[in-house]
Amino acid sequence: MSVTGLNFVDGAWVPAASGAVFERRNPADDSDLVGTFPDSDAIDVRNAVDALDKAAPEWAATPPERRAAILEAAADHLEARAADLVEELIREEGKTRAEATMEVSRTPLNLRFYAGEALRSTGATYPAPGSTLVYTVREPIGIVGAVTPWNFPLNIPSRKLGPALAAGNTVLFKPSEITPLMGQRLVEALLAGGLPAGAIALVQGDGKAGAAVAGDERVAAVTFTGSTEVGRRIHAAVGPDRRVQLEMGGKNPVVVLADADLDAAAALIIKGAFGLSGQACTGTSRVVAVDEIHDALLEKVVARAEQLTVGNGAEAGISMGPLASRGQLDKFLAYVAIGVDEGARLVCGGTRSEASTKGFFVRPTIFADTTPGMRLLTDEIFGPLLAFQRAGSFDEALRLANDTAFGLSAAIVTKNLADAQRFVAGSRTGLVKVNQPTTGMAMNAPFGGYKQSSTQTFKEQAGPTLMQFYQSEKTVYLSPDA
Repeated sequence: MSVTGLNFVDGAWVPAASGAVFERRNPADDSDLVGTFPDSDAIDVRNAVDALDKAAPEWAATPPERRAAILEAAADHLEARAADLVEELIREEGKTRAEATMEVSRTPLNLRFYAGEALRSTGATYPAPGSTLVYTVREPIGIVGAVTPWNFPLNIPSRKLGPALAAGNTVLFKPSEITPLMGQRLVEALLAGGLPAGAIALVQGDGKAGAAVAGDERVAAVTFTGSTEVGRRIHAAVGPDRRVQLEMGGKNPVVVLADADLDAAAALIIKGAFGLSGQACTGTSRVVAVDEIHDALLEKVVARAEQLTVGNGAEAGISMGPLASRGQLDKFLAYVAIGVDEGARLVCGGTRSEASTKGFFVRPTIFADTTPGMRLLTDEIFGPLLAFQRAGSFDEALRLANDTAFGLSAAIVTKNLADAQRFVAGSRTGLVKVNQPTTGMAMNAPFGGYKQSSTQTFKEQAGPTLMQFYQSEKTVYLSPDA
């Protein structure tokens, strides 16, 4: 059964102003039509901003207790619909059942966390001479534009819409065109929780709609998660007069030292590299192994990769689902060819999977004998492709790990606490994991990267500065008389 999706603008579910639509199909079976959705453009974005601008004062004046209650009720709605959402997420994005279940269960927890933030937004007082009182107040920043990716189409938007609404902002939400249904389901949950219809707008579509969100000067802040290329365009469009939060690409290494438990190292590498079919910004794309254990580790990782079962995530026993789109499939196969052409050794995978001729399935892929400068080591591929590098020492391993334009996540596997701490100190990444996969983050900890992985100006997800992106701070000087 296919869905007829709509935009949500000015309190009503409506088609695109032009009437244009696009299709979303199941990546595990491209004959299965998930739905048709509005192919929005700048006119739809302008209409949405017009409506949000009108509704902003009322929502900003809504008591924080009420905002918190709405987010809690939306979380209740998501939990009540969890079974259906899992099935829809598998069908639309291609996750395995375990991956979809994890995301669907995590999303309402996010909303509950941000509901609490609505009640914790406080100012400060400062010492001042005489009877003057100096204090700060925090206010909603205005309209927040949220442009979100397809790989976590419920979890990541909830980490943006939740705090934006908790702070009293109206929100213009543009989900990825690869996962429009999940975007619609999240808005439906917020409305079911009692969110005033004027406080949110949903605009579906591709890059032209996203560009219009960033380009409208009435949008006070834009929060984006996606590729570095698109993030840079958004940053240029927003300019210095408005606020922007960018979480972008990664080229994340796992360093394995000679004292590591190789079975444990192989297990966490497999999880980080091939979970979500390698389509995670924190996914493991490089392994830097010291000479003493390189060959033995490679053998163990290859053996585990070849045991993974590729197939439709709706079926039992599936380890890895399809790539999310034909574009992702074409990109993956192109990088396999690039790796071979540049002289890297293809150890396993590198081909389409026999799981189905109707879906975008590929085999987990591992290259060895890679050298600095190869595109397998520099480019974000966003697929199940892992490149092994050799290092002669800890210092060389750290240098190779940092030899990237990105700086999102990095991990080390070692039993030596001193080496682990040296790695933490030397790693040029926003996230450092010790004896853990590069993927998997706590919901109550800050998230963000260094270098081309982030603007580094605002962290998202949690932490003491979480709400600052969504609020303006005003300093007040109060004297009892003139």
